[in-house]
Amino acid sequence: MSVLLAEQDNAGVRLLTLNRPQRRNALNVELLDALAHDLRRSEQDPTVRCVIISGDERAFSAGADIHEMRELGPAVFASQTRDTAWRAIEAFAKPLIAAVEGVALGGGNELVLLADIVVAGEAARFGQPEAAIGGMPGDGGTQRLIRSVGKGAAMRMILTGKPIGAVDAYRLGLVTRLCPAGDAVAEARIIAGDIAAAAPLAVRSAKRSLLAAFELPLAAGLKAERRAMLDLVGTFDREEGMAAFAEKRKPPFEGR
Repeated sequence: MSVLLAEQDNAGVRLLTLNRPQRRNALNVELLDALAHDLRRSEQDPTVRCVIISGDERAFSAGADIHEMRELGPAVFASQTRDTAWRAIEAFAKPLIAAVEGVALGGGNELVLLADIVVAGEAARFGQPEAAIGGMPGDGGTQRLIRSVGKGAAMRMILTGKPIGAVDAYRLGLVTRLCPAGDAVAEARIIAGDIAAAAPLAVRSAKRSLLAAFELPLAAGLKAERRAMLDLVGTFDREEGMAAFAEKRKPPFEGR
């Protein structure tokens, strides 16, 4: 049985489903590597314009695979495959949406934090429970969660290990869109379809500029934004977009 299921529609939306239901989609090295491999391929595939990652109704992902950790010990964390996989997910240049039902805990929540947009069913829960078993987040949780929900909420989630519900996650800004339980993938598809209909070069450039805001001072960020905007001038999609607007028709963007 494949640990990662993939399907793609004609609009360019690719759905990746974490498929380890017997372990509540725990992120072992095999699953992380499969996810990273598909994202690398998707980044190079011009027919892919947006990617959704989902789990099942019980779990988006319950986190790192504790069974694998106990079996392999510290070698799991020293795994080059594991580290390279997380870096590949982080570096994915196209829009990435997390569709969350059930629990997103530990590494599962850290995967959610790498998404550009998070859609969650009302029964979803998010948390970093590592302190309860003698650990702490190690795949970006201490750095990205505080940027997402603020100092107080991040401290409470990580230091107590207690998860929060989808409504609180939405109120804090971790979740972008809240929907009825069971509807997360369907809602994510709607958002992904809107993204896929936009100009691919513009979308990738805008994502890069938005993420740069976390790293750059405002003045440097504004300069980078302007350079990125000017790089789009003269592209086919930019010219086609303006022509379509003037002619009141939908533009057939080609990503060039």
